[in-house]
Amino acid sequence: MLKGFKDFLMRGNVVDLAVAVVIGSAFTAIVTAFTGGLIKPLINTIGGTDAAQGLGFRIFSSNPLTFLDFGAVINAAINFVLVAAVVYFVIVMPVKKLQERRKRGQEPGPSEPTDVELLIEIRDLLRAQNRREEDRG
Repeated sequence: MLKGFKDFLMRGNVVDLAVAVVIGSAFTAIVTAFTGGLIKPLINTIGGTDAAQGLGFRIFSSNPLTFLDFGAVINAAINFVLVAAVVYFVIVMPVKKLQERRKRGQEPGPSEPTDVELLIEIRDLLRAQNRREEDRG
């Protein structure tokens, strides 16, 4: 069972999909909380013309909507770098190492179905198709 699961993971674009899911979901929330709660306040201590809002300044001092928030841009860049680094070192790099070992023959690749397994699958599909046709007629 585990060998079949391992073969499934190594076929097609499963690794690419896993990377997309990791970036798009839970890990991004963790990194955002880290940078928003810890890094951005440190960046904001540098201050600007309006220390209450953080690192940046207002184009028009009478309009708070014209605040240019450099701290938020720096925070987003740090988010991106942290997420990309973790995904690379935790997912991409180990998969590349495994693929290299398979190319050298040190690790067996995904197993191909045997002729008997293919014939059984074809038989089962034909049976299911015949049952549907009998149910209609």
